[in-house]
Amino acid sequence: MKTIESIKDYEALLDQKKPILLDFYADWCGPCQSLLPTVEKLSKVYEDRIEIQKVNVDNNQELAAKFGVRSIPALFFIKDSEVVDKAVGVQPIAVLVEKLESLLK
Repeated sequence: MKTIESIKDYEALLDQKKPILLDFYADWCGPCQSLLPTVEKLSKVYEDRIEIQKVNVDNNQELAAKFGVRSIPALFFIKDSEVVDKAVGVQPIAVLVEKLESLLK
């Protein structure tokens, strides 16, 4: 799973045609660390169909501000360059799968 390092990385990501899941997190955030294995697993399952990447809010404050991230973990589901869904906090894998599947429709 790739990490977005800058706004430029994010804009390049939008240029590709796949739907996107962005996981905003921080290394010091306990809930973020507990969600990470789930997100990594999903990134393997959806590897060819959805671009799943993580964003460290401490290193990318500008991007976090652009998305209005107030608490983490924050997951943003993007299709055709538009945020179509989001989730804040630790989510069960079934909820994330449902949201990812709806991105593919």
